[in-house]
Amino acid sequence: MNISLIIISLFLLLALYLGISSTRGKQMSMEQWTVGGRGFGTIFIFFLIAGEVYTTFTFLGGSGWTFTKGAAVYYVPAYIFIAYVLSYWFVPKIWKYCKENKLITQPDYFASKYKSPALGVLVAIVGCVALVPYIVIQFKGLGIIVSQASYGTVSPTVASIIGASVVAIYVMVSGIHGSAWTAIIKDFMILIVVIFLGLYIPFHYFGGIKPMFEAVQMAKPELLTLPDAGFSNSWFTSTVLFNAIGFYILPTSFMVILSAKSAKGLRKNAITLPLYTILLIFIFFVGFAAITVIPELSAAQGDLALLSIAIKTFDPWVIGIIGAAGLLTALVPCSVMLMSAAAGLTQNLYKVIVPKASDKHLLSISKVFIILIALTALYFTITGGEAMAILNIMSYSFIVQLAPALFLSLQKNNFITKQGAFAGILTGVTVVLFMTLKGLGIGDLLPQAPQWFQDINGSFVALLANILVMYGVTIASKLFVTVKQPSFE
Repeated sequence: MNISLIIISLFLLLALYLGISSTRGKQMSMEQWTVGGRGFGTIFIFFLIAGEVYTTFTFLGGSGWTFTKGAAVYYVPAYIFIAYVLSYWFVPKIWKYCKENKLITQPDYFASKYKSPALGVLVAIVGCVALVPYIVIQFKGLGIIVSQASYGTVSPTVASIIGASVVAIYVMVSGIHGSAWTAIIKDFMILIVVIFLGLYIPFHYFGGIKPMFEAVQMAKPELLTLPDAGFSNSWFTSTVLFNAIGFYILPTSFMVILSAKSAKGLRKNAITLPLYTILLIFIFFVGFAAITVIPELSAAQGDLALLSIAIKTFDPWVIGIIGAAGLLTALVPCSVMLMSAAAGLTQNLYKVIVPKASDKHLLSISKVFIILIALTALYFTITGGEAMAILNIMSYSFIVQLAPALFLSLQKNNFITKQGAFAGILTGVTVVLFMTLKGLGIGDLLPQAPQWFQDINGSFVALLANILVMYGVTIASKLFVTVKQPSFE
């Protein structure tokens, strides 16, 4: 066993220890397991929400997309910044409503707001379907990190299986508490590793950041600007808007919101988190450097860019630290993803079927769902081959279908009926599935449209269909009720 693998293994054991030991002195209930008894202060919430940003997608996919797509990668910090701004206004309202009504999952919120258990069931299923690709990203990234950082000693498949086992164990034992404690170590390591790599590599190979971009300008100038077609300005703008809407609607972000102690803490994080997100630029620097330092790396291997240039540059013990940081970027967000998907299915699917189930019984069922979801994600990790960023965008395409019904529910007098909300979400998700399976975009649907229009994120087609059906069914259901009411004139 080499020194790199030893370091990674030690951090894996540390994550497992923190996850298991974080529940000492706590009586586990569904509320304590899922949202920490709503007792997390500003610091814990900061690290948990930051965990949704610094995942393996960011660590590997961010540098990988920089290597293959160049300037298109800037959509990542752009949508996150906008998401934080939006969260300042609407997240505290959601937190307050859920606390007053003792709700612990995202489907709980929809079921309560629209007085429809059926809608809760649909939202639970949509949330789980949306999260599986994201969990696949974490497992896939974890496999790449451990395999590369161990110099091939451990295969990506074995690494994914071990990582999935560890995260499933500590989530089943500690719930969100383990995620919160591990997130602190993860973000501390990411802070050091990302800044170090983002500065050392450009200065080591080029003598500075400006010379690095000059070298990229000479080698592949097209990567420094958005192209006229494909990942163009209209794709960039629409994808930023789409993902910004979806960020806090992801079941993981939603669950972190509910674990907060106060609305004030959530607003503080909305102000400070954009500054922390700026660190993403250092990961992009690594990807830009890789364009000329390791030109032999093919576009299909883009996700290997960060680790490949690191292995070429540093001794094994440094690779071990980088690999350990990457490992934690998979474990922490993945734990929250597994837990939020499992809790949603338990609270809003199983509990609907078995309404008299005790809290202890529901907690046990949640752990069964965690195992099933983890095994499903592992299957797609081993058999799937999609690029990380594409998986990321697909996840948002699913979850954003909840946005119209959610934002309209924040109004004092919501016009939308439960029938309209249900039909709209179901329509949007169906369109996303159809377009994803067929590989269709706006350009395929409207080949005669201007290029800028064809490049708009195709998920807006599903969102538009969602909204039209939602309003149409709402009007129809209101008319139906009016017709059924007897007249006394």
